[in-house]
Amino acid sequence: MQTQEILRILRLPELGDLGQFFRSLSATTLVSMGALAAILAYWFTHRPKALRPPCNLLMQSEEVEDSGGARRSVIGGSPQLLTHYYDDARTMYQVFRRGLSISGNGPCLGFRKPKQPYQWLSYQEVANRAEFLGSGLLQHNCKASTDQFIGVFAQNRPEWIIAELACYTYSMVVVPLYDTLGPGAIRYIINTADISTVIVDKPQKAVLLLEHVERKDTPGLKLIVLMEPFEEALKERGQKCGVVIKPMQAVEDCGQANHHAPMPPRPDDLSIVCFTSGTTGNPKGAMLTHGNVVADFSGFLKVTEKVIFPRQDDVLISFLPLAHMFERVIQSVVYCHGGRVGFFQGDIRLLSDDMKALRPTIFPVVPRLLNRMYDKIFSQADTPLKRWLLEFAARRKQAEVRSGIIRNNSIWDELFFNKIQASLGGHVRMIVTGAAPASPTVLGFLRAALGCQVYEGYGQTECTAGCTFTTPGDWTSGHVGAPLPCNHIKLVDVEELNYWTCKGEGEICVRGPNVFKGYLKDQDRTKEALDSDGWLHTGDIGKWLPEGTLKIIDRKKHIFKLAQGEYVAPEKIENIYIRSEPVAQIYVHGDSLKAFLVGIVVPDPEVMPCWALKRGIEGLYTDLCINKELKKAILEDMVRLGKESGLHSFEQVKAIYIHSDMFSVQNGLLTPTLKAKRPELREYFKKQIEELYSTSM
Repeated sequence: MQTQEILRILRLPELGDLGQFFRSLSATTLVSMGALAAILAYWFTHRPKALRPPCNLLMQSEEVEDSGGARRSVIGGSPQLLTHYYDDARTMYQVFRRGLSISGNGPCLGFRKPKQPYQWLSYQEVANRAEFLGSGLLQHNCKASTDQFIGVFAQNRPEWIIAELACYTYSMVVVPLYDTLGPGAIRYIINTADISTVIVDKPQKAVLLLEHVERKDTPGLKLIVLMEPFEEALKERGQKCGVVIKPMQAVEDCGQANHHAPMPPRPDDLSIVCFTSGTTGNPKGAMLTHGNVVADFSGFLKVTEKVIFPRQDDVLISFLPLAHMFERVIQSVVYCHGGRVGFFQGDIRLLSDDMKALRPTIFPVVPRLLNRMYDKIFSQADTPLKRWLLEFAARRKQAEVRSGIIRNNSIWDELFFNKIQASLGGHVRMIVTGAAPASPTVLGFLRAALGCQVYEGYGQTECTAGCTFTTPGDWTSGHVGAPLPCNHIKLVDVEELNYWTCKGEGEICVRGPNVFKGYLKDQDRTKEALDSDGWLHTGDIGKWLPEGTLKIIDRKKHIFKLAQGEYVAPEKIENIYIRSEPVAQIYVHGDSLKAFLVGIVVPDPEVMPCWALKRGIEGLYTDLCINKELKKAILEDMVRLGKESGLHSFEQVKAIYIHSDMFSVQNGLLTPTLKAKRPELREYFKKQIEELYSTSM
């Protein structure tokens, strides 16, 4: 077909007439066309682009040959498990030295006083102080050895990191202590780990440690190093029981005057003994090597390397406890790349103020905080119209998220979400959540509202922190991602709970260089956790989804986490509450998406009427079971028993439902040996449990 024919069909001027055609156009038309072209060019260059996933999201993991059904990450392309990301960062000491090198001695650790800007210690200042503190500890009878355990009993602050790095500089081992362990557990840890030196932040904690020594509970404790000023009377009290109490600055000064050359560790050397609080018996000391920690965060780096790789200008807000591995692994990623870590003031109520001052780019959180953010946002939408508009805007942004677009500059951000983003400092580009499952509803909303990448991980202290992680680009919820490139994951049958690997369900087991070496001085519990082939048995029940991601569906043992990350053993609590006079049977329920416990109580038909009458409440048994005053009295009596038995506040039920019929073998709620069938009880009382949570928030 000739050119002229084509132009005629399209009703365009022939080539010979083009000059006349353009001359006939008005100046206004030309300007309009130019403006349109400029707009189109701007849109093409600035249009939101979908994030490119590092793998096929329909196949995020694959089965390992001859492994009994174990699966591995498809990211990385190597059948070998990842042990490290950088050749020059294979220990935690080398990780910090790498950050020192590439940062050009940039800012490292930040802190602030109320209503003041952040002040910063440089990488070199931190490295120097660590060497001085480590040298000072050596002058105070500590050894540069992996047999030397140093306790750190402090809230998050720069001195915590300096103390940790001091230990790593001289191959010593860190043993974190924290308040929620309770005095009995602290005594047990000091004695089990043969701790002679503890570095604490406040004088009150030094007093707590001295009380143990005075009672001859911890005879091996000889030195307490205090970060904050203290009175002479405290020093004298220590002298009376043979404990030297010194300011941290004085130990650093001693080390500066008697400097020792660094004696850094090897990857296989122990770096930390992280005691998990547990729920029954003494806490367990998980032994983690430098190689364990490096392997774990290297897996995270490998998964995210093409989409949100850590940068030197990254800033992390530190408020989650450093005694837990989740926070410490994320911080290690930042140090390794020369980034900054700013610490909150110590009061969680001032966290938003700290974030506005710090303007972090990385925000590690636990689901409980995300739930609070979600609830607060919707509580401010206090009219039906406001709530409808908020939900409408969220749906529009969620549609973008589903297509792979993560941004904070849409019209919906300008109209609705920029204030939410500003409350976090306005610069957050990555949120990492772990320690407990996150609500799919909350995650979906916040991914849209915050306009940043939100990742979820799963793991436990025994595999350093994480063993699965969200694949970039997969912004679906209801699962915990695929295996990290540093470990394999397999499921094993749990016959007693009717979970079978042939159905893609079973107990989650982990093996790889991020798996711990065992529990300190506890071979029995080590054998329970680690089998002869090196598989860590987590006790959690998982299910493989078609995309190769893992979903947590149950717990093998009746121990679970609440939303704030605290472990709870319901049977222990039930054994306490059953001593309440009117209570015949009790089922304590917890949900890892909730922050508190609820209970189902069956009163004793013979005892309760008399017990109620003593409190001025009369009626038949069935009437008493629906009496609100009596329900309140039973709950108060249960809580009283809980306090007397030493239950923590998070172990106490906050609401109960009174059920008039006994649990029995016949109704399927008890086993033939009269043990509670917990999955059946959970399903049977599903409606009542939901009502208890909805009316008790």
